[in-house]
Amino acid sequence: MSDNPVGTRDGFAIGARELLARAAAAELRAYKGLMVAVEDFFLPEEARLDEHSRAGLAALLRSLVETVEGEIREHAVRLLTGRGESVLVVALIEPGESVLTRLWNSGLLRDGELMAELVARVRQEMLGSALPMSAPDDPERPSLINRFVQHPDRVVAASAMAVLIAESRRRTSPDTGQYQAELPAELHHKLVWWTAAALRERVDAPNEALDLALCEAAQRSLSAYDEGDRLEAAAMRFAAAIDAQPGELAGMFAESLGDRRIVLFIALLSHAMGVPYAIARDLVLDPAAERLWLALRALEIGREGVAQIGYALSEADPRRDLEKFADTLDTIAAIAPAEARAALAPLKLDPDYRAALIALQRGGAK
Repeated sequence: MSDNPVGTRDGFAIGARELLARAAAAELRAYKGLMVAVEDFFLPEEARLDEHSRAGLAALLRSLVETVEGEIREHAVRLLTGRGESVLVVALIEPGESVLTRLWNSGLLRDGELMAELVARVRQEMLGSALPMSAPDDPERPSLINRFVQHPDRVVAASAMAVLIAESRRRTSPDTGQYQAELPAELHHKLVWWTAAALRERVDAPNEALDLALCEAAQRSLSAYDEGDRLEAAAMRFAAAIDAQPGELAGMFAESLGDRRIVLFIALLSHAMGVPYAIARDLVLDPAAERLWLALRALEIGREGVAQIGYALSEADPRRDLEKFADTLDTIAAIAPAEARAALAPLKLDPDYRAALIALQRGGAK
């Protein structure tokens, strides 16, 4: 018989309360899981990410967070070590909940702009990797970008070399899950401060030394980041440097796709249209591709050029209907360039204005 029956009863009472709380939490968790399953069931098939895309997105997200986390943690530890804060150093480096898990559970990673960029990035890389390799008519002729590396114009040559360097730096492969952590500046800024805040939670109590070290480490990461080093930015500078004329575009489009350089193709399209890279990328990644065909006709790309581009993209993307494209090719080719330019004119409006128009349309949808 227990010497302290009251203490035992208290222990049972505490355990019962905890069990009841866990049961309530489990019920809520089950309900939320059911709602997610219901939402997933009613998603249209074309809106659902396939397993390959999901795996690529998970790999890219992990790479981004872990790269930023490593930069901030390493510099903060160095600062704290130099300031004699050994206890804080241990708190930052000892195993615990990962920053990725903390950000995931917080809901911050559901940021619409961030996820739109990451999904587009993954789809862009997958599309580029799946493009059919096109053998050149002359086997001795270098690829498009390599020819421009030897260009007598130093600006053109330097911009072409920058594309090759950026490609090498990224070394992206959806199949292996290897992704270089590159984001537009605004999104990188968000991720840096989210990561610093997640690392701060390693210590519960107020601590000025830790706050200062993490702020300095985050600011260092931000100041060292150059958005212009991104592959997309390098490709845009190259497209601007060569400034392809109307008669050159069709050949360059076909050759960039034949070289499996989807970023270069999008950059050439973006520059020729006079729209931001992200808009041109949306046109290329859209499997329906109606706006892409209009864009090509607006640039006066003829039937043969449209056919080459449509065939390459259809071969690389199983969501596209090659037979449907073939059936509509004559209709596409018959569109007058002036009509196509008028139809696409809204794409050149201020991005914030366009976003406001879209938001208003969504809000007013019945």
